[in-house]
Amino acid sequence: MLKKVHHIGIAVKDIKAAAEKYVAITGSSDYETEYVAEQDVDVAMFEVGETRVELLQGRTENSPISKFLEKNREGLHHIAYEVEDIEKSLSDLKEQGFILIDEKPRIGAGGMKIAFIHPKSTNGVLTELSQI
Repeated sequence: MLKKVHHIGIAVKDIKAAAEKYVAITGSSDYETEYVAEQDVDVAMFEVGETRVELLQGRTENSPISKFLEKNREGLHHIAYEVEDIEKSLSDLKEQGFILIDEKPRIGAGGMKIAFIHPKSTNGVLTELSQI
């Protein structure tokens, strides 16, 4: 079902400062940024080999990322796996008893179809399925 790790999402308070650090870490200033309105979040995406590091900063207090940062410190927010058929993957997981946050995909950064699996079902780690 899973093709590869697509990206690792990291919640940050200041995306510009965090991006500067990731420019230093990756050795590349060639990264993509965008605003995802549905989640009210700014995203900076760094390519790291076949995977990506996604920095996330909420724009308002209603953003899921802002709410996450109220309860937690900056750091790992989620891990995303690329799947071939997200609808089938969600159906299969639901049938197996996984708790789904999204029973139907929504549009995320880069126009990808995404859906989240509740951390209660994945050993405490918020898990995202992504279909390009």
